[in-house]
Amino acid sequence: TLPCLPGARPCIPKDFGHGSLVCVCNATYCDTLDPLVVPAPGSYVKYESSKAGKRLERSEGKFQSSLSSRGLLLTLNISTLHQHVKGFGGSLSDAAAMNILKLSKPAQDNLLRSYFSESGIEYNLIRVPMACSDFSVRPYSYHDVPNDFELKHFRLADEDVKMKV
Repeated sequence: TLPCLPGARPCIPKDFGHGSLVCVCNATYCDTLDPLVVPAPGSYVKYESSKAGKRLERSEGKFQSSLSSRGLLLTLNISTLHQHVKGFGGSLSDAAAMNILKLSKPAQDNLLRSYFSESGIEYNLIRVPMACSDFSVRPYSYHDVPNDFELKHFRLADEDVKMKV
């Protein structure tokens, strides 16, 4: 179990050129967020990032019952639900796994904490590609034997065993 860091730690920006900043996350430091808090009824919380340097900047506001000025009007009907959100996450490709595994153990811990812990962005889902993808170092599949309907030749690739399972 990775310990969660209390309170928010600011982003230490690093510029790789082209007007894009990233936050430093290494073996000794990774920025964190304050734990998420559900806003009061009638209000919302917004997190904003930008090229200008905002990094998950938190702001709060109240919903208005009518439009008082020109702009977008969003109507929420909370009595009718059309879908259920199971969670939020991202994709773990071969390339991502290879890069994570090249990090030191403390840097891996900080990186994973920044994604999955309460002091991070609290991912709770990961999508893993089946076989290779465009982010693999080579093309591969699990089964290339024609007419093997019993899947006697089905095998996970080394990349799956070492990096995804």
